[in-house]
Amino acid sequence: MDTPQPSDPINSEDSALQFPCRFPIKAMGRAEADIAALVVDIAMRHAHDFDPASAVTRISSGGKYISVTVTINATSRAQLDAIYRALHANDHVLMAL
Repeated sequence: MDTPQPSDPINSEDSALQFPCRFPIKAMGRAEADIAALVVDIAMRHAHDFDPASAVTRISSGGKYISVTVTINATSRAQLDAIYRALHANDHVLMAL
């Protein structure tokens, strides 16, 4: 039988997070893609009380990349994992933190 290790990201018992909590999620992509709409859509699908007007976007100094930060009311580790999986599954998202 496998025992979850403290470094196992699914092992919520060892997580430093206490749910519910405010949790910022940042995604980055090329500026020509509508990353902001994509990230907001994913946040709204997984965090139903997310306010799209609270999303913060920032263009890189060269104008080639854009970052979008959404802060959600996270209710569980499973919810955060689902959001990160959805972000990483999209070809327009180059990085998610």
